[in-house]
Amino acid sequence: MDSAGGLSLYPSHRCKTIHLVRHAQGTHNVAMEKDRSLLQSYDYFDAQLSPLGWQQVDNLRKHVHSCGISKTIELVIVSPLLRTMQTAVGTFGGDEYKDGINAPPLMVANVGGSNHPAISSLHCPPFLAVELCRERLGVHPCDKRRSISEYRTLFPAIDFSMIEHDNDVMWTPDNRETNDQIVARGLKFLNWLWTRKEKEIAIVTHSAFLFELMKCFGNDCHPSIKSEICKYFTNCELRSMVIVDKSMTGLDISRTNYPGKIPRGLDLPSDVATEKQP
Repeated sequence: MDSAGGLSLYPSHRCKTIHLVRHAQGTHNVAMEKDRSLLQSYDYFDAQLSPLGWQQVDNLRKHVHSCGISKTIELVIVSPLLRTMQTAVGTFGGDEYKDGINAPPLMVANVGGSNHPAISSLHCPPFLAVELCRERLGVHPCDKRRSISEYRTLFPAIDFSMIEHDNDVMWTPDNRETNDQIVARGLKFLNWLWTRKEKEIAIVTHSAFLFELMKCFGNDCHPSIKSEICKYFTNCELRSMVIVDKSMTGLDISRTNYPGKIPRGLDLPSDVATEKQP
């Protein structure tokens, strides 16, 4: 991907557009502003969105509809924690769920005592829960998930089929995941992403996961672009990126390229033709 004058060129079928979203404000975010040691409390186990967090979701939902990406996203990938799933379905899901709709809701009413109405799974992309994009693992109960069996009752239309274990076997009470471990997990996640056929994907995840992973990128860019990629995500921030497959990780073929010369005929380039004149 050589550059000319600061610009780069790459085949579009070797690229994906990803919309990275950090979850909206959770109850643990409010607690840690008062006392960071509260993150050790099981009072914030699998923290849900705060009332302000739901307001942030409503505003992000308005934005994705007004800018049009709600119509172009083909898949929503979400970390299987309460706050990320609430953010994902509230932002990218259908309208309010009503009785008589012949489809399971993305989220049932009053999840986590939120008083939020149920959310429909109609007229929205599919949702897939993926453990590789979870928050930093270990020690903090807010980052420990519930059983998948429980989640399925709360979020009936989210696909949890990629999660192998019902209970959380990734989180431990006495070991906190290192930055290098997060990066390794994040790069594994991105490599897996290339196995997906979708070209435009929303990913709803967490601050530490995004911050550590994004620091791996942008080293060949102008410093201001590096900063734009790597800066810390605020609650409910959305940042759209294009990722490029430079190493043929994916096997996608172009859906828009056309080989030409159908039917076949003479097509000698004009400059070559000129050179061949006597």
